[in-house]
Amino acid sequence: MFADPPLWLIVIAFVAMIGPLVFVHELGHFLVARAFGVGAEIFSIGFGREIFGWTDKRGTRWKVGWLPLGGYVRFVGDADPASAGATAGATSRPDSFAGKPVWKRFLIVLAGPVANFLLAIAIFAAFFAFVGAPLTNVVGSVKPGSAAAAAGIQPGDRLVAIAGRATPTFDDILRIVLLRPNETIPVTVQHGEQLRSVPVTLGSTTFKDGTRTFQAGLLGVTSSVTARERLGPVDATATAVRYTARMTEGIVDGLVQMVRGRVSPEQLGGPLKIAKVAGEGAAAGPFAFAALVALISINLGFINLLPVPMLDGGHLLFYAIEAVRRRPVSARAQEWAFRGGLALLLSLFLFTTLNDLGSFGVWERLGSLIG
Repeated sequence: MFADPPLWLIVIAFVAMIGPLVFVHELGHFLVARAFGVGAEIFSIGFGREIFGWTDKRGTRWKVGWLPLGGYVRFVGDADPASAGATAGATSRPDSFAGKPVWKRFLIVLAGPVANFLLAIAIFAAFFAFVGAPLTNVVGSVKPGSAAAAAGIQPGDRLVAIAGRATPTFDDILRIVLLRPNETIPVTVQHGEQLRSVPVTLGSTTFKDGTRTFQAGLLGVTSSVTARERLGPVDATATAVRYTARMTEGIVDGLVQMVRGRVSPEQLGGPLKIAKVAGEGAAAGPFAFAALVALISINLGFINLLPVPMLDGGHLLFYAIEAVRRRPVSARAQEWAFRGGLALLLSLFLFTTLNDLGSFGVWERLGSLIG
């Protein structure tokens, strides 16, 4: 675990991480819109009152807001400044967003999350090229009495898949196992030339998040090597694409486990937790911080693809419906959907913030003061 960083480092690291991620996301929207001839009125990093900004020769106001929790691009003919969505009040200007065909609007909105995934791929590719990639799933040792030992897994075995998911590296093994404490799952093991699937009942261990403790799955194996292999540009990029895909799959897996009640919703972190983790990553060094930026970028891209109104995915859903019906969703239906989406996001923001405060021990301290 990382040491607790000082407050000043937490603040600087959070801004240094969120600012570029939001910029890349909004730049994805902006560049594709510009390619399709859509004008942009405002490009904002952060919300609220403008701290500073400038207007370029095309009339776009570039600015930084005082609340660094997001950003937006407001296009010509787009009355909703919180997203890249079309509205019923479209103008007849040739550079109007709302006046473009639905497929162009779809691609403009999709470009934001895609930019976040591309950023993660670029970071991982650079990491694999200059630092090296973990390219082994060979067991180095098996803890006596562990779940792996009970299943007959031996040193030298290769763990090909766990719970139906490919595990080419120990990072993948760890990510899948941690989400399944005390579960019985299939593990595909290669012993020499023989490939077999064995049921493994995982053990569990506790880990501490602030003042809270949670259960995590435990297999009881270690990797055969800790060295990394530097890859060429093509192999590094291909490996980064696969790694990003598996990280995204891990996010989906975590959400599924949470819905099934196997992972506590209390593990969801909000902006305060992200800020603390950013500070820990910065304290651990530039490589750890860069890996964290890539991970948060994947999360940002994935979350924005969820079909929730107010997010990019909500707009994409409306555009898909419009393409099928050959007419837009009614303004009233969109209005109510956006209100519901806003309520959901605000509720999630409140819930995760309360979780963050709980993990920092705030509620325990208040209870001790009251008691």
